[in-house]
Amino acid sequence: MSYLILTINPGSTSTKTALFRDKTQIFNENINHSQKDFDGYGDHLKQIPMRKALVLKSLSDHGFEVSGLSAVMGRGGLLPPISTGGYRVNKRMLDTILNEEIPWHESNLGAVLAYEIAQLANVPAYIYDAVSAADFPPIAKISGFKEIERRSFSHVLNSRAAAIRYARSLGKEIEDLNLLVTHLGGGITTGVYEKGKLVDSLSDDNGPFAPERSGGAPLLDVIDLCYSGGYSKEEMIKKVRGSGGLKALLGTSDGREIMCRIANGDKYAADIMGALAYQIAKGIGLLAPVLKGNCDAIIITGSLAFFESLVNDVKGYVGFLAPVEVIPGEYEMEAMALGGLRILLGQETVNEY
Repeated sequence: MSYLILTINPGSTSTKTALFRDKTQIFNENINHSQKDFDGYGDHLKQIPMRKALVLKSLSDHGFEVSGLSAVMGRGGLLPPISTGGYRVNKRMLDTILNEEIPWHESNLGAVLAYEIAQLANVPAYIYDAVSAADFPPIAKISGFKEIERRSFSHVLNSRAAAIRYARSLGKEIEDLNLLVTHLGGGITTGVYEKGKLVDSLSDDNGPFAPERSGGAPLLDVIDLCYSGGYSKEEMIKKVRGSGGLKALLGTSDGREIMCRIANGDKYAADIMGALAYQIAKGIGLLAPVLKGNCDAIIITGSLAFFESLVNDVKGYVGFLAPVEVIPGEYEMEAMALGGLRILLGQETVNEY
């Protein structure tokens, strides 16, 4: 028996969708949205019918009917802390996303879109390795603020997929290894995977700066900016996520453009990319003690991992800690589909939210 699995990954300017038959991708479409597409919708949740209609149209345009689906996988967003792995989308999860005050990211729409389309097909809807998923022990949750508990917001879906891929290249499972995995994308996050569990991480707002993230910064200086009268709360959030990092320092977050500038002799751009490699390495080094020297490999993944000079600089800093494996690119759609397949085959137990 084969399974037909639809995957949905909503972003701020696109809705990615792909269809898999078992492990084989049948199609992958990136549905781009202009600001005009969002005009009149008000808040993000009002976009759901529009995005749902476009996903269904994509499925139909490729010659498939919703009735043929075996499961629908949605990107898991910023839910209250949950474990890694798969979760069934149920009424309680939907109520959390639709009615409770949780951190907002477009990935929160993944569970809702998956559920609504799965209802049409009378099949289960799941999320897998949500952005907020982790397995932190109590010691990792403590911060220096009594009011703030450390949580994980990281690229779990792609990072854990890269870890699984690496383990299986050795004929092993992720549960057999201890790994440090860094995802280099628009945001940069690093996670500690101890025997398959994400036991600590650096989120994109407290690690290295990134193409569109400010990363960690001296808190007293940040407080001064917040109370300077020059920025609203929304503008400060944008500085942290969206217009910080390379975008603020170099005016662009496009790695290809920056590398061209460096090739043409732009010393400032070269210095900034050198600082980026330095900070990525520091993030890895900060988390390395969690494994107490028992690290089987450091994995570098994500879109920026295609830039050899950046990766080589990072290797030069952290290569003494463990072998460095580079798995460039993003495997989020595949990771959702393969997670769903393992659930359907009974190889993984699905969690209930």
